[in-house]
Amino acid sequence: MSLRSLALLSLCVLLAACSKINQENYSKLQAGMPKAEVERLLGSPTECSGALGMTSCTWGDQKAFISVQYAADKVLMYSGQGLK
Repeated sequence: MSLRSLALLSLCVLLAACSKINQENYSKLQAGMPKAEVERLLGSPTECSGALGMTSCTWGDQKAFISVQYAADKVLMYSGQGLK
């Protein structure tokens, strides 16, 4: 394996290990938490949608994600799947 390939592989492993979409951060979520605090914890969401004062945001992908539902920018409920 070339040095360049080894460096690229190491970087990918490091980035995967640094993901904010993990069980530790999921455990820090609480009902009533402000949306801005959730985004400081998890970063910018992958996707958001909403209507009538309700918003649903998702971080991650199909394998591992955290989904948070807000009412008036406060956490109403949340769920996660595939977290490590």
